[in-house]
Amino acid sequence: MEFREGFFLTFTILGGLALFLFGMGIMTDGLRAAAGERLRGIIYRGTGNRTAGLGLGTGLGFLMHSSATTVMTVGFINAGLLSLAQSIPVFMGANIGTTLSMQLISFRLTDYALVAVACGFLLHMAAPSPLLRNTGRAILGFGLLFKGMELMSGAIEPHRDSLMPVLSHFDGSTWSGMLLGTLAAWLFTAVVQSSGATIGMTFVLISAGVFTSLEQAYPIVLGAHLGTTTTALIASLGCGIEARRGAVANLGFNVFNVLLGLLAAPLFIRAMEWTSDDVVRQTANLHTAIMVAAAALILPFTHHISAWIRAVTPSRQAAAQSSFLDPNILDRPESALAAVMRESRRSLHILAASLRAARAHFEDSRQRRVPRVIQANEEAVNEIREAVRSYLTRLTERYLSRRQRLLAQYLTHIAVDIERIGDHIVHVVDLSARHHKAPLAAYDADMRAALLEVFDKTEGVLEATLQSLDPHTAKFPDAADDIERARDTFVNRCQEIRQTVNDRVARHEVQAIAGLFFSNHVLSFERLVRHCKMIAREEQQPFFALKPAKLDRVEPPADVKTRPKKKRE
Repeated sequence: MEFREGFFLTFTILGGLALFLFGMGIMTDGLRAAAGERLRGIIYRGTGNRTAGLGLGTGLGFLMHSSATTVMTVGFINAGLLSLAQSIPVFMGANIGTTLSMQLISFRLTDYALVAVACGFLLHMAAPSPLLRNTGRAILGFGLLFKGMELMSGAIEPHRDSLMPVLSHFDGSTWSGMLLGTLAAWLFTAVVQSSGATIGMTFVLISAGVFTSLEQAYPIVLGAHLGTTTTALIASLGCGIEARRGAVANLGFNVFNVLLGLLAAPLFIRAMEWTSDDVVRQTANLHTAIMVAAAALILPFTHHISAWIRAVTPSRQAAAQSSFLDPNILDRPESALAAVMRESRRSLHILAASLRAARAHFEDSRQRRVPRVIQANEEAVNEIREAVRSYLTRLTERYLSRRQRLLAQYLTHIAVDIERIGDHIVHVVDLSARHHKAPLAAYDADMRAALLEVFDKTEGVLEATLQSLDPHTAKFPDAADDIERARDTFVNRCQEIRQTVNDRVARHEVQAIAGLFFSNHVLSFERLVRHCKMIAREEQQPFFALKPAKLDRVEPPADVKTRPKKKRE
């Protein structure tokens, strides 16, 4: 093969693969957007039992592919919205769902690729509703995906005689070929972060005549199963121990189904050859069959597996506190509102830990793991905010008193303010990272001590805010007054510190860039504390109150409005 011919062959294959991945991404994003914001709430509302969790994960995996679904699931575990045992069926379902989407791709629809691109583009650009526009985007991605496969197949087919000897080493009929093919596919999938791309490339090699039997495709399928776990493992970095255990559970399931596939290879190969005469369809069926068989064997033992994973991954780190948003108490509005308060307090606990980590990062820039931890905490708080909003939306569909209706609004505002606090903590860490990289901006001992004092004052305000959201001990609006007193102390001290540093900058005792960084640091803390004050203002509203006597009393169902009995004359 001449250099020019090899050059264009290489980049045609890479371009086709890029178009395949791009199309898959557009299709996934379009389907996810078409499903709407409710998609985020479905995953923690539908995990009441193993079968429901498996079905839910399968649906999400079909819509979003396993990588996106497993990353979302890891985030939900880190936020305390899912337990480890609840997540295992979702992980299994996500892997099954991806195989179903590849079943759809296995049908040879390349002749209609440009039809899908044209129709999808027109629908996306001209449709009157967001649902239709997002559906058009998904169709556009579907067409691009097939066009990428067509490009790769067309480039490979003239050179199949040259490629067949090279790829003949990947052969499921021998143990060496099985292991070599599995390893190669594992590495390829880990690099491109998509098992769909690996399976799609396998379809291309079959269509081009490079692979002529299921035995050759068999180890590639197994390697794709292993490689797809990389995304969840990377997403769990910086997360809590339970989220990392969830990623390990996803890895464990895929290791199990690969071992099952290795041990039962002759059985699976013969069974799949009976399902179709087309090797592409046999490969798609194999991809699904191994996942389904492994899930059927593991599903009854998810609680035992979660206990085993905890045993083999010991940690001194405490697991994330579970969510208080119990859907079973929605028919008791007072208890549900108290649960939202506890959930908001749980968010603030996460942010208090982030603030302490931010201080440690400011004091020692070598703690490189801190930014990842804080980013993971911020994403957890975002998930909790969405969960609170969804929970309150469901609650307001029931009959509520005037006070309960207004309290639901106040708690929604508080959830938003808490999320904003997390944003400012992330900004503080980013600012500290930039400051560490600017030698001329280094703080002297006095400036460092002053900024550490600002950290302490901020932590005091955040602690007062946290204590104010305890539904059993806090007395409203007295608890809000405590926040405002802590905030006033913070503001007065920050003004003194800022003025002292500004005077030193004016006297050329401090570099101007150091003064600029210091001012931005203090400004970030002031913005953070301003949201604590806004929470206090919500707590000072006349109807921001709970009635302890109602917390344990079962209230009427949502569709029953009881009227007070008339007093006898």
